[in-house]
Amino acid sequence: MTENDTSTSFGKYFIWVAWFLGIALLVFVFQDLLDEQYNPNQDPKLSLQNNGKAQVTLQQNRQGHYVTNGAINGTNVTFLLDTGATQVSIPGHIAETLSLQAGDKYRVQTANGTITVYQTQLNELRIGNIYLYNVAAHINPSMAADEILLGMSALKRVEFSQTGKQLILREQL
Repeated sequence: MTENDTSTSFGKYFIWVAWFLGIALLVFVFQDLLDEQYNPNQDPKLSLQNNGKAQVTLQQNRQGHYVTNGAINGTNVTFLLDTGATQVSIPGHIAETLSLQAGDKYRVQTANGTITVYQTQLNELRIGNIYLYNVAAHINPSMAADEILLGMSALKRVEFSQTGKQLILREQL
């Protein structure tokens, strides 16, 4: 093998590595953009009302949903707000991560049919700077999503109003 063959082989190798790194960088950048489009509220806008109570302003995502980061019992989670859900609904795999205790078993009606869930209680639920305590929820073992449905057992404890593509959550007086 001559010196010219070696440099040609090295050049081809370098081009392949450069292409691979370029594609990997594009995937990383575009995935970040897609994540931001799905959850535009990764760092929700926080403020205080005139009375000193907390307020969180959420932006609607491209699908028309309100998705935001928050926490349950101090552990970061992602919420999908769902006014059609009676309770906060936590996928089984997330409930395990949160070390939630499964209580009584009961059946609920969903858009996909009747399922079995397990009652649980959340010591603390946080959305931005709004804290809710002792929130009723259920564990849904058949739910595979990575988001927690933030149902009315939590939402009824805040005031909320929608204007355009914004949803404002306000701590109740």
